[in-house]
Amino acid sequence: MALSIIVMGAAGRMGSTIARLVAEAEDLTLAAVLERPEAEDRLQSFKASGALVSSDISTVLPACPGAVIIDFTSPEASLATARAGAEHGNPVVIGTTGFSDEQLAELDALAEKHLIFRSANMSVGVNVIMDILPRLTALLGDAYDVEMMEIHHNKKKDAPSGTALLLADPLLKAKGLTRDNINTNRFDVREPRRHAEIGIQSLRGGDVVGVHTVYYMGPGERIEITHQAHSRENFANGALRAARWISSMQPGRVYTMQDVLHS
Repeated sequence: MALSIIVMGAAGRMGSTIARLVAEAEDLTLAAVLERPEAEDRLQSFKASGALVSSDISTVLPACPGAVIIDFTSPEASLATARAGAEHGNPVVIGTTGFSDEQLAELDALAEKHLIFRSANMSVGVNVIMDILPRLTALLGDAYDVEMMEIHHNKKKDAPSGTALLLADPLLKAKGLTRDNINTNRFDVREPRRHAEIGIQSLRGGDVVGVHTVYYMGPGERIEITHQAHSRENFANGALRAARWISSMQPGRVYTMQDVLHS
């Protein structure tokens, strides 16, 4: 039986890509697409596939029991989606970035009893890089300074990107640091680079989907590890992979793409 999918923000860049791929997949059914009332008319083409079109998730979920909800919208909207999914028993896959600590804590609490998946980056490549960074950091040691640069399109609101922070976490852990040791602004600094820090610089412009580079800079050499996303289908396919995976899991905590890759 095909797995039913509900796509939030289906008129957006990520949402429209996900909805299209769901409609094309043989093992998935596009159960519903949702968007803000002022953009709802842009979703009418999905009605031909039998999908419900709405701006109100509370009216959709009773008609879509068990459907996996995929949300790449905003922190506030995604949190509301998670609450609704928990109330109706629908698994939720979240690719939104920019959550506050309080919002993440609420997602953690919801995940104790309800299926919630959240990843700042759904691509296989980024998650594989996350796996190799701790080993590389340990091998190179303190003689190599670690910095990062990320580039995104000019519509992206948060900086550093969620993916940059996702990549920073294993680096920080390997060096015995925390996110308090991330430096995103050296504009007014008149001192040498501190040893116990990782710098992240953000560029915004054009229609860049996403580029992340980790730099290891040591005596007489530099190592660069770069991931370039050439299209949003990369992230969308990862979200669909996550939806297929989480539908057979049990609640208990927020799952991530690392869980999918290592299962």
